[in-house]
Amino acid sequence: MNLFSIFHNHISGPIPTSISNLSNLQTLYLDRNRFSGTIPQDIGKLRSLIDLAFSKNNLTGLIPTSICNMSNLNYLYLFGNQLSGQIPQEIGRMASLTDLELAANNLNGPIPTSISNLSNLDTLYLFGNKLSGNVPVDIGRLVSLIDVQLSVNNLIGPVLVALCNLTNLRYLGVFINHFSGTIPQDIGRLQYLTELDLGTNSFHGPIPVSLCNLSNLNILRLFQNELSGPIPQEIGKLVSLTNLELSTTNLTGPIPPSLCNISSLNTLFLFENQLSGTIPNEIGKLSSLTDIELSINNLSGPIPYSLCNLTNLKILYLNQNQLSGVIPRDIGRLSSLISVALHTNNLVSTIPTFLCNSTVGTLPTLQSISLFHNQLTGPIPKQLGECSNLLYLDLRRNSLNGSIPLTIGSLISLQMRLDLSQNELSGEIPSDFGKLNKLEILNLSHNKLSGSIPSSFVEMVSLNSVDVSFNQLSGPIPNIKAFENAPFDALRNNSGLCGNHSGGFKPCGSLVMNGRKKVKPRLVIILVSLFGSLFLSLTFLAIFFRLRKRQVGNIEQADQLTDTNTRRNIFSVQNYDGKLVFEEIIEATENFDTNYCIGAGGYGSVYKAELSTGQVVAVKKLHSSDEGSEVIGLKSFESEVQALTEIRHKNIVKLFGFCSSVERNISFLIYEFVERGSLKKILCDGEQAVEFDWIKRLIFIKGAADALSYMHHDCIPAIVHRDISSNNVLLDLEYEARVSDFGTARILKPDSSNWTSLAGTYGYVAPELAYTMKVTEKCDVYSFGVLVLEVLHGRHPTETIALLSPALLPSLSSSSSSSNIPGENTMLKDILDQCVGAPTNVMKKEIMHFMKVGLSCLRGDPRTRPTMQQVSIELSLSAHSRPSFGKPFETITLGDLLMGDS
Repeated sequence: MNLFSIFHNHISGPIPTSISNLSNLQTLYLDRNRFSGTIPQDIGKLRSLIDLAFSKNNLTGLIPTSICNMSNLNYLYLFGNQLSGQIPQEIGRMASLTDLELAANNLNGPIPTSISNLSNLDTLYLFGNKLSGNVPVDIGRLVSLIDVQLSVNNLIGPVLVALCNLTNLRYLGVFINHFSGTIPQDIGRLQYLTELDLGTNSFHGPIPVSLCNLSNLNILRLFQNELSGPIPQEIGKLVSLTNLELSTTNLTGPIPPSLCNISSLNTLFLFENQLSGTIPNEIGKLSSLTDIELSINNLSGPIPYSLCNLTNLKILYLNQNQLSGVIPRDIGRLSSLISVALHTNNLVSTIPTFLCNSTVGTLPTLQSISLFHNQLTGPIPKQLGECSNLLYLDLRRNSLNGSIPLTIGSLISLQMRLDLSQNELSGEIPSDFGKLNKLEILNLSHNKLSGSIPSSFVEMVSLNSVDVSFNQLSGPIPNIKAFENAPFDALRNNSGLCGNHSGGFKPCGSLVMNGRKKVKPRLVIILVSLFGSLFLSLTFLAIFFRLRKRQVGNIEQADQLTDTNTRRNIFSVQNYDGKLVFEEIIEATENFDTNYCIGAGGYGSVYKAELSTGQVVAVKKLHSSDEGSEVIGLKSFESEVQALTEIRHKNIVKLFGFCSSVERNISFLIYEFVERGSLKKILCDGEQAVEFDWIKRLIFIKGAADALSYMHHDCIPAIVHRDISSNNVLLDLEYEARVSDFGTARILKPDSSNWTSLAGTYGYVAPELAYTMKVTEKCDVYSFGVLVLEVLHGRHPTETIALLSPALLPSLSSSSSSSNIPGENTMLKDILDQCVGAPTNVMKKEIMHFMKVGLSCLRGDPRTRPTMQQVSIELSLSAHSRPSFGKPFETITLGDLLMGDS
């Protein structure tokens, strides 16, 4: 037999060791299956083999050194597995090798120097591993190399000096490493290069002019480095370029007009630099351009009218510059436009009436318009109502006046955000706003709107955040959760709002018909009497059941802070008095006496305060410290306030208010009091841990997932917590999750790199933060995965994670690499919390599924982790919608759960 091929099937289990007996085999294709276990140690007996493909399976363990005995092998494909350990130094003996692909594994250690002996090698794929150290200098001897991909590793050193000798190279990718040094002038020798990707490294110095001699280059990515100086004037010589990405560096000077000669350019990313001057008027010549992002620079002058010639343009981001003048009236000609961001500039005059009109009718693709923080005046054009697919509209912080056009209510596709705040809009809110039943965030605050809030708002069933503060509104508050659960700051400073609100709004004094006419006084007296009696009856019943059941309402109702018969809610919109609250807290805690302290963290201590009204709240007081630490503490305070004022979700702790006194050097935040305290406290308390049974634990996990999904996917912009741990997720009386402590939270800026200093609790921090320091939602996903294991394990899962393959889970313990196949034979039942007792058959299936989802959150490569939205959906699936594990619970191992689809 010369050929054995069973690729692209669903075959599972280990690769049979007997396969090594096929001594005449020349081609062996087992790729794209579900093989697990290790590569057979005797695989090197296949001395006649020319092609070997084990890629895209679930193989673990080391690459056996015997594989290097295959002196006739041309193609070695092991990519897309979970292989660990180092690349064997003996690989240099495979003299016939032309294609070596070990990418997307968990290989570590250095690239062996012997690789420089593979003189016939034309393809080298080592990307997506954990390789470290320098690239061998002698790699420059491999003159046959055409394609080199070393990206997404931990490699260091001035790699480009050696690689510049590979004059036959077509593709060179080294992004996401720690390479340093300058880009050498010799880079211009790589005349056949079509793709050069050096992004996310530490290259510094100027872009060499010689790079502009690479006339075959299609893709040039130098983003996220420490480059300096101007973009070379000769950049226009790269006539074959389709993608140019020079963002997030320190480039200065103007955008060279010669760049506009590259007629094939599709993508132009120059954002987050220090570029100055005007946008060249010649930019209108780039007729193939689909994405132009010049945001976060120092560009000035007008937006060139020639931009309106780019009819293929889909993304136009010019925000956060110093652009002035008017928005070109012909912008409506950009019939392919999906998203336009011109915010945070100095643009003046009116919004073009043709923004949503093209020469072929309304813009069919426009989904996002962001014009906030400019100096725009005049009315909102009614033509905006013709943007029939708009999802996001933000016009805040301008000087727009007049009434809100009725046509805004026609934007039934709006679902992410409608923000018209901080303008000078007047008149009534159009009743057609009720048609916006997909909208999630609405902000009309800081205007001059009057009249009542339309009753049609009850149709806005998706609304979860609303702000109508600082207007002249009156009348009843719509009977929907967005208003009932809105913080007092979102409704304050109006002339007479009333109705049902957890913050304590006064009941409406009379029934209103058509917004104006009051009903007759006699009818009022009768109705008030009837409703008063009914109200008293219901109140007594509520008190009876409350005492009987010993439970409080959920966060959405905040019943624990409202007793309408005898108590006053000092945090309500009507009753709120900042000075009163401040003094109440000081008195209730006896000036923050340690007897009231119920917890402490890096930035502050938490106190339990019972106020004179009978309300019980949690108060987080910032630590008083030296001047340098105060800056950090203040940043934490501001982060927490900013995050929590944007958030309203039943599984996220509710912020009632905050106080700060410069004179007394005191700052604190006031939250709802969450009765059972932290997850860590529950798990460490034997009695409570037993009470925290499997059903409660799974509900807790689901609640925490829902909270993070909301923060990542429903908040605009997204909020990353950065410190999900057992100390920062609390439990209420019903053991429901309450995510808390947002002192390290980051609000992700869409046009920012979002790099930051390391934050979080040891053991929960995503491994990539150790070397990238870039905040993404996937950091929270990793922490959530640790939390899932902690809930099911009953303690921090350091030991459990150490059992798992470093190919999938970067260890929290340095001892985890001692086993070739760690975790494969560890039984799931053996790592579950033994204090709870054996789960029922139904619970066994649930636990397997939850554990598998939790493990998927711990993948080493953040790109392969699910999003929290996907996690939330997965945990909500009914049992019959999930794939079966095909094995009894008692026989399930961690290896079974680590596999792909089961």
